[in-house]
Amino acid sequence: MIQEQIVNFLKNYGFIFPNSEIYGGLSNAWDYGPLGVLLKKNIKDLWWKEFIIKDPFAIGIDSSIIVNPNVWKASGHLSNFSDPLIECKNCHNRFRADKLIEENVKDTKITEQTDFKTLEKIISDNKIKCPVCGKNDWTSIRTFNLMFKVHQGILDDETNINYLRPETAQGIFMNFANVQRTTRAKLPFAIGQIGKSFRNEITPGNFIFRTREFEQMELEYFVFPKDADTIFDEQLKKIQNFIHKILQINQHNIKLREHKKDELSHYSNRTIDIEYHFPHGWKELWGIANRTDYDLKSHIKHSNANLWYLDPITNQKIIPYVIEPSVGVERLLYALINDKYEIEKLKDDETREVLRLPYQLAPYKAAVLPLVNKLNTEAKEVFESLVSVGIETIYDTSGSIGKRYRRQDAIGTPFCLTFDFESKDDKKVTIRYRDSMKQERIFIKDLKEFLMNQR
Repeated sequence: MIQEQIVNFLKNYGFIFPNSEIYGGLSNAWDYGPLGVLLKKNIKDLWWKEFIIKDPFAIGIDSSIIVNPNVWKASGHLSNFSDPLIECKNCHNRFRADKLIEENVKDTKITEQTDFKTLEKIISDNKIKCPVCGKNDWTSIRTFNLMFKVHQGILDDETNINYLRPETAQGIFMNFANVQRTTRAKLPFAIGQIGKSFRNEITPGNFIFRTREFEQMELEYFVFPKDADTIFDEQLKKIQNFIHKILQINQHNIKLREHKKDELSHYSNRTIDIEYHFPHGWKELWGIANRTDYDLKSHIKHSNANLWYLDPITNQKIIPYVIEPSVGVERLLYALINDKYEIEKLKDDETREVLRLPYQLAPYKAAVLPLVNKLNTEAKEVFESLVSVGIETIYDTSGSIGKRYRRQDAIGTPFCLTFDFESKDDKKVTIRYRDSMKQERIFIKDLKEFLMNQR
């Protein structure tokens, strides 16, 4: 599936809209429409259920987006959280030097440790041209910090600079002692949260894959150092189970890539990326890292706070290791749409758009369709009976019944319930299955149980 086709589909059906469109838009910013916001909510709810509620050792929090700026000094974000920026002297467009090389030079190994002189030499030797104007006239590479600056307070000066958080993880580390004290949690235990993060990307792009504002679902698993490898493997298996069995993403579109030693971030001693085959290639979908004791140790050093863990068995103080599975909501949504959207060939050279989302992810679980408008009163009663028990249901009267079926197929609704003239007498509706297009009659009184059993 090509990216343009996916983007048009999502715009046309109300999943995603360009941000500020009536003012000409804002580069690589997107708003989530009526269907998109439901799909995002379902993804987040499923993640929370599987990684927080079902895990007896997991606890949730919701930390602030703006925190004391010393947090980012301690975490290393002010000194290490940057990209190599290069600018075209002709048109003054700016790019990430490493991504420019990746897109133009095959089989070239670039890591976080690759120095700027090496990057400049690769660009020069391969005569890489500006993607915008086609010139080969570049500035030297310089460091570009990805933190979004904001001014806090009434004075707009350097003394009041703060930052929008680039990740949710630090909010968890800052609250490690508070959570452990109030819940009396014992190692191993996890703290998770879902929230917005902000990164001033040089070259955001590929639709919602890389944006400056995004939502993360992060888990920090605090463990005894000796148990870190075991829990890393357990969490990796849990992620794979979530992707394949719960989200039902095609296994052929998923692969694991373990970071080599010279690729590892400064805080990690092991990282694995779970990659998905997006329209623009194999890219990271989900990451899991062993962050060691880097974060807690750093915050202890800079804040002098007591972030030690007292082992109740040995009575010794230790700094736990942290296993971190982290995924972006938008990337997961994009992967799901790519995986489940299909233009299916039917008989007589006809086609239909169908979004084969699992029941729990579908924005609407059922659509109630009166065959004709004369049946609106009775059909509305069926609709109201379903929404009253919390079943996400849509009511659709616009167009022929065939067009309404096609519309519901395209937005991923698993079941269409048609109220026709016979329904008044036999107290049944025709239920149509999205994936097979099979139809059968079902008693109206049995609809709630039928749909709730799909969960």
